[in-house]
Amino acid sequence: MKSCLIVDDSKVIRKVARHILEKMEFSVSEAVDGSEALDHCNDNSPDVILLDWNMPIMSGMEFLKAYRSAARSSAKVIFCTTENGVGHIKAALAAGADEYVMKPFDRETLEAKLQIVGCL
Repeated sequence: MKSCLIVDDSKVIRKVARHILEKMEFSVSEAVDGSEALDHCNDNSPDVILLDWNMPIMSGMEFLKAYRSAARSSAKVIFCTTENGVGHIKAALAAGADEYVMKPFDRETLEAKLQIVGCL
């Protein structure tokens, strides 16, 4: 079973994403910020990470840079955010994101992104 870590400070977004991913038969874990996500990744190796951009304590970009510099950074990372500027997208991809999806997203959109990164 594939595993996904949802990193978002919004409980609603985590709940919606969890529902979609569990219907696709993913094992799902959650983190409320980048720091908690790094701790999780030190103990686990998710197949894919859904990552919010704006979070307290450690932002999505800070997490991504720290995660990609770690030895165990093999998960595909999909930024899920309301930041839609071309500059944000380029920065995320340059920092090591594999894909980018805008909030709000639905099952079809998320499923397509997971297929693109090879997790479905």
